[in-house]
Amino acid sequence: QVQLVESGGGLVQAGGSLRLSCAASGDTFSMYTMGWFRQAPGKEREFVATITWSGASTNYKDSVKGRFTISRDNAKNTVYLQMNSLKPEDTAVYYCAAKRMRSSKSIADLSYDCWGQGTQVLVSS
Repeated sequence: QVQLVESGGGLVQAGGSLRLSCAASGDTFSMYTMGWFRQAPGKEREFVATITWSGASTNYKDSVKGRFTISRDNAKNTVYLQMNSLKPEDTAVYYCAAKRMRSSKSIADLSYDCWGQGTQVLVSS
């Protein structure tokens, strides 16, 4: 299975931008649908965005559509989450996840096989 390491989190003012990265190793990256999930304090983990193996199909949580963009570079074994126009309600720990299926549309976190350790995003008002 793939190992995942996220980076790029931090503190940003509302309206600002961050780009999260997730580097994968240990398996064939292009065999995986990739996802970003987040968990805010006191809340359950929730789906943010997913992307199929080729990048041809993406899916977004309604509240981030038009602000966040998921992308991947299979040559670099990396998936990204570009976050623009950040809001305080985007504050959470963001997790990268991998599902060993090339073209899954699943947004259910329990269906994902591998997880990173998470990176904190804090948006101040």
